[in-house]
Amino acid sequence: MYFTLLAFDWLFMIEKLVLIVGIVSISLVIAMYETWLERKVAAWMQDRRGPSRAGPIGLLQPLADGLKLFMKEEIIPNTSNRLLFILGPCLAMLAAMMTSAVIPWGGNIDFFGRAVSLQIADINIGILYVFAVVSMGVFGIMIGGWASNNKFSLMAALRGASQAISYELPMGLSLIALLMLTGSLKLSVIVGQQLDGVWNVVYQPLGFLIFLICAFAECNRTPFDLPEAENELNFGYHQEYSSMKLGFYLFAEYINMFISSVIMSTLYFGGYDIPFVNDAALAESIGVNLTAGLQALTLFIKTGGFIFFFMWVRWTIPRFRYDQLMNLGWKKMVPLALANMIITAAVILWLKK
Repeated sequence: MYFTLLAFDWLFMIEKLVLIVGIVSISLVIAMYETWLERKVAAWMQDRRGPSRAGPIGLLQPLADGLKLFMKEEIIPNTSNRLLFILGPCLAMLAAMMTSAVIPWGGNIDFFGRAVSLQIADINIGILYVFAVVSMGVFGIMIGGWASNNKFSLMAALRGASQAISYELPMGLSLIALLMLTGSLKLSVIVGQQLDGVWNVVYQPLGFLIFLICAFAECNRTPFDLPEAENELNFGYHQEYSSMKLGFYLFAEYINMFISSVIMSTLYFGGYDIPFVNDAALAESIGVNLTAGLQALTLFIKTGGFIFFFMWVRWTIPRFRYDQLMNLGWKKMVPLALANMIITAAVILWLKK
């Protein structure tokens, strides 16, 4: 037992724990300020000011919103299933945070002669892990709507679950074509193949478009925000929630939007690849640590572009009807994803001859 403890790499464990705390903290802060940016983008598009009173240019508004949620009365309906009522928002938040574990946020850094990877877990089935965790988010929606013992909440949960499941299928099919090109499920390998080369969006423009549309549906963003349709469903699957349980559901959606943007940047836009720059030559000239920092900054800039696009679409396009949403998913997205997969396979076979 003593020799087993000595052989255990405690430094590796500490590195991963620090990385987990850092990534989770950054994700929470970014999700918090996405709410501020959402209001600012809406104000800009509607020619008004937006948050401007809580701190300079309203930067303290997310803290005020969080304090308001903490101070609100926490209500649990008498007829609800208390355990599942609490479990629902916790599961939604957990599923939103777990996806970040396999994302490569930058290259390696040098820490006192030890190479530290800016990726929590570089597993061989990285893409499958992402889909498995995303599927868990459906349980958070379904459990919350059912445990509330409210018919409107249950209807919204059913609509949300069927929407998520329907759009996971074309999203997965669009990724099969990408995996045919990369030959690997590891996100680090997918990013490595794009470093100082051609980004995957050049080879897979249709696959990227399908993935982007499905990401809108998976994140419940307009025009796919049917699970939270206030006009039709009295607020959606989290109607009975208050205080930080409601905050968890709302916060999980913004984290999902951030993580979806990171994944799209990683799969199709080179991840942390700095455009028009040879990363290896840059590391030799300015050092490994500074290069890793610039790579992480590059990934966040790409992610910020996608987040802005999510918000831009919200204040531009009206909401679909539910029949339109399902028709788009099953009658348009699935055939397009299948066609893209078959064409990609045919081109790869033709090029190998």
